[in-house]
Amino acid sequence: MSDEISSIARSKMEKAVEAFRQQLASLRTGKASIALLDRIRVDYYGSSLPLNQVASVGTPETRLITIQPWDQSLIPKIEKAILASDLGLTPSNDGSIIRLQIPPLTEERRRELVRVVKRMAEDGRVAVRNVRREVNEIIKEREKEGECSEDESHRLMKQIQHLTDEYIGRIDTLLEAKKEEILKV
Repeated sequence: MSDEISSIARSKMEKAVEAFRQQLASLRTGKASIALLDRIRVDYYGSSLPLNQVASVGTPETRLITIQPWDQSLIPKIEKAILASDLGLTPSNDGSIIRLQIPPLTEERRRELVRVVKRMAEDGRVAVRNVRREVNEIIKEREKEGECSEDESHRLMKQIQHLTDEYIGRIDTLLEAKKEEILKV
């Protein structure tokens, strides 16, 4: 039973950390990253497809993203999707390749991004703690039903607390790395 409960908690906490990692990847930090374009979808013959399924995306320079559509007729649709997104980037094209220049961040914008990242990290920590609470309730319920002893219940809760601390530590590590990336000039 303890392995089952631990694996459930570990799986859910891993999902919370991965969600935080994906949020961080989609945050514009003044450095080119193809993860910025993960949420952009392009209308392609009546279907809404992710950008990386209709074009090659690359970062040849630290502040430049290039998008080369496999079908040149998609260039206006890709540009429209980028402009409609919340990225705040203006695409330019030469007829075959779309270029996105990533502007450097101002000091004020850097501080604002750090606040946003800290808020995201706190949301991630809350998600991990919610998993701990859910699992602890399952343990208490099983103890009440007589499926496990009081000692085993306490041991399991202690084990779940160690897992919680481990995953919150992972979130904190990701947070520190992202803060460093943002504040680096």
